[in-house]
Amino acid sequence: MTTPSHRRRSRPRRPTALVSAVAVTAVALVVSLAVAFRPGGGTADVREAAKPVAGTRVSGSPTSGAPSASASPKPSASATNSASPTARASASRSAAAAASARAKATTAAPPKTSATGSLAGRIRPGTTYTGVATSYDIGNGDGACSYGPTSDVMTAAMNTADYETSKACGAFVAVHAGGKSITVRITNECPAPCQAGQLDLSQQAFAKLAPLSAGRIQITWNLLSPDTSDKISIRYKTGSSQYWCGVQAIGHRNPLARLEVRAGGSWVRLARTEYNYFLSESGTGCGGAIRLTDIYGEQLTVEGIAVKPDAVQSTGVQFARR
Repeated sequence: MTTPSHRRRSRPRRPTALVSAVAVTAVALVVSLAVAFRPGGGTADVREAAKPVAGTRVSGSPTSGAPSASASPKPSASATNSASPTARASASRSAAAAASARAKATTAAPPKTSATGSLAGRIRPGTTYTGVATSYDIGNGDGACSYGPTSDVMTAAMNTADYETSKACGAFVAVHAGGKSITVRITNECPAPCQAGQLDLSQQAFAKLAPLSAGRIQITWNLLSPDTSDKISIRYKTGSSQYWCGVQAIGHRNPLARLEVRAGGSWVRLARTEYNYFLSESGTGCGGAIRLTDIYGEQLTVEGIAVKPDAVQSTGVQFARR
């Protein structure tokens, strides 16, 4: 649009035209006042006069209706172009803040754990098993789980089927017979002729249920998640180094489902042996961070455990009671 000074330079004033324009304006004003103050006139006529002409684009937000949940509302091109730079910058900051809040809400959600032990093998929580109990002399308390000598006599050997390549190691089970109950920890394996469901109890544990002379008794048993103040410990196997290592977890409240080591920014799951060590044949992750997962899906990450063969190193952490 040209400026008034430019019009003055290009076209001289015409007093007669100006007078005519003033006259027309005055007439229009008189007509408007007459319409406004006539009986029945007023606001309805004003609203009617305010209606946009067909084909005219009207900017503004609707007063009803919600935006689609699948997409963020986008301003029209005309609204964006006509807004001032300050308004556009403010809108951009608001959109960025909203997107950031949505991202934080998504990533801040804690991981869920299974209450039913979805990572369990043959021995599952909430299940009652039926079998027989026998007894054996545990000697110094060591067994197939490779925990080493112990003064704890309330232990048992699990039949090979339910031992499941050492997955039963460290599990606490409640054993019931003849109205009596005891709690034992699995530290050993009972090979054939032990059958599925059978427990070979320490003589001390068996004697709490029946006389040793009974030989075999009918039992039921189930998995426990006991109350304990013990913390989990880590031990590297004899011969372990940065080039090869075997890693073992000791004292876990719940059965252990996985043991992983961190290498190259990712977690590597180690294979479990029947003697209850997790092996890294190539040395991957030996001496690095360790992640433990129980059968309920709870994960504990442990750092600062050096490769010290046969040394029992406490982690200071424990799985939650279930």
